[in-house]
Amino acid sequence: MLPPAFQAVRPLLILLPFAALLALKPWLPEWAIVWPENLVPPLIDWINAVTDFLRKEKLVAGLTFKDMTRATAKTIEWPLNATNYLFVKGFGEVPPLPWLTVVGLAAVLGWWLKGWKIALLGGFCIFYFALFGKWKLSMTTLSAVLVAATLAGIIGLALGIIAARRRRFELTLLPILNVMQTLPHFSYLIPIAVFIGISHKAGVIATILFAIPPMTRLTLLGMRSVPAEVREAGLMAGCTPRQMLWKVELPAARDSLMVGVNQVIMQCLAMVVIASFVGTKGLGQDLLFRLQSLRIGQALENGIAIVFMAITLDRMSMALAHKQPTYLPAGPFWKKHPALTAAGIVIAVTFALAALTPYAQAFPKSLTITTAPFWDGLVDYVTQNFFEALSFYRDGFLVYVLIPLRSAFQWLPWLAVLALVAGVSWKLIGPRKAIIPCLLLLFIAFSGFWPRALITAYTVTFAVIVCVFFGVPLGVWAASSARRAKIANFLCDTFQTFPSFIYLIPVIMLFRVGDVAVITAIVIYAIIPAVRYTVFGLSKVPPQTIEAAQMSGCTPTQMLWKVRLPLAFPEIMLGVNQTIMFSLFMAIIAAFIGTNDLGQEMFRAMAFSDIGKALVIGLCVSCMGLIADRLITGWAAERKQQLGLT
Repeated sequence: MLPPAFQAVRPLLILLPFAALLALKPWLPEWAIVWPENLVPPLIDWINAVTDFLRKEKLVAGLTFKDMTRATAKTIEWPLNATNYLFVKGFGEVPPLPWLTVVGLAAVLGWWLKGWKIALLGGFCIFYFALFGKWKLSMTTLSAVLVAATLAGIIGLALGIIAARRRRFELTLLPILNVMQTLPHFSYLIPIAVFIGISHKAGVIATILFAIPPMTRLTLLGMRSVPAEVREAGLMAGCTPRQMLWKVELPAARDSLMVGVNQVIMQCLAMVVIASFVGTKGLGQDLLFRLQSLRIGQALENGIAIVFMAITLDRMSMALAHKQPTYLPAGPFWKKHPALTAAGIVIAVTFALAALTPYAQAFPKSLTITTAPFWDGLVDYVTQNFFEALSFYRDGFLVYVLIPLRSAFQWLPWLAVLALVAGVSWKLIGPRKAIIPCLLLLFIAFSGFWPRALITAYTVTFAVIVCVFFGVPLGVWAASSARRAKIANFLCDTFQTFPSFIYLIPVIMLFRVGDVAVITAIVIYAIIPAVRYTVFGLSKVPPQTIEAAQMSGCTPTQMLWKVRLPLAFPEIMLGVNQTIMFSLFMAIIAAFIGTNDLGQEMFRAMAFSDIGKALVIGLCVSCMGLIADRLITGWAAERKQQLGLT
């Protein structure tokens, strides 16, 4: 029997190898601190050699792989041109849809989906584009999102169905989806730019690839969750395999599929903004230009337009996901199909108005407004009047907190970090499963980007600590009443729809560029899951457990610390896992305004169209995310089982 004192510190024994290697660092050989460059596997050269082969060598009928991808990419021009002509350019002598028609149809669609509130939201958001002179940019972005979301949804649905039917295909597909969902956005752009070129359609194709995984996963989840009784009923009714799929399984999986549609739309909107780096036109490209020239006011107006589009698409797609089929009432057509009737009236009236006055066709420029001077003036006011306070905070924070922490991370030998990951993995998920996190870390160590990866790790670690420090207590406070929880969930839903690029605008306004701005942007973006999962975990504590605790005389404080928080802790840790993922994505995007980490190297790879370097860096970021994901989700699943929550 071990002494109690020894038992208390026993879990810390997993840290002994890590601590020993840190203590012995002065005597460690150089290869144990940073893997020598001459021993780094030439992954970048190998990938670039394959890329050159695919670009230059003729494979089939005198065509290179690059020729084939560019020819295939041309097929997407048809739907893109069709939507672009419909919303922006018009078909020859026929003008595009009048702005009044689009506003009216958005309102009718919202009313059909969920009533007047969504109708008002949809109509107002579309009207904002016209009022602020962002009509063409917004419609270009909207047409790209509609095309990308449709194609990504179809491809994801097909992959999910095949995976649900073929176990081997699923086993092959899932690791690919894991990597795709942890790759930074920019890792998609460089191969697309090389094989498709810099163009509007190239960004749309990158957007489609980025949005496929969530639809595939949710299709697979929905197909797997179809009750066996439903399938048996279909078989008993004599359904063929095709009828079983289209008339039984897919309708039964409708809820998951609709959530997948929502996720695809939001992923498309997030990516189509970033895809402006490879030529995607619209609001994202204009936003990028305004940020590069530090025109904060105009950038903010573009950002608000993107946010309004995100909120509208999110609310409408979620309403579609929750809308249940209804029986048509008896009576005339307008009574059976009131939404179609209203849409027809809107089209007839607005087209008639557009024929009478050009103001109904295109919003008059003389009536557009802008708030850019106000925001620019606000930035100047803040800069002039709070310059010393902001500089004091920024410089002090940088000198006394961030730089020492970054130096501490850069001091770490890769061998010690490997010992730490191995020990923690052994403790959390067991010795067998611990092999994979160790292999993922070895990939980072041997990739040649270890020093840069440590800077990314420092940025993400500090941001996650701040998110947990503020986000979890905020979630606990919000979960203390149903009204607060509802408000918190609404705010989380709203802020989560914002494309990540938007969060760079306020931090540039306050802190310009640098580590402080980057970490602030990451914290603002990544704190959402910490709050959301804390609220969710606390609200899911079984009521009979709470009742039992109340019967035993627990005070509110005891109830929180001894009952609700322990039971909600696995969900809170899943929120921390999502916070880490959000932080990694944002750290790479935030390299646009500073830092010297993997994100900066990614931008350099983009500048030189270096696919090998971009993919290796992307895989390093992916490995960091997968290490955290495997440890936390593995531990949370086991802990839930121990608590009887599964």
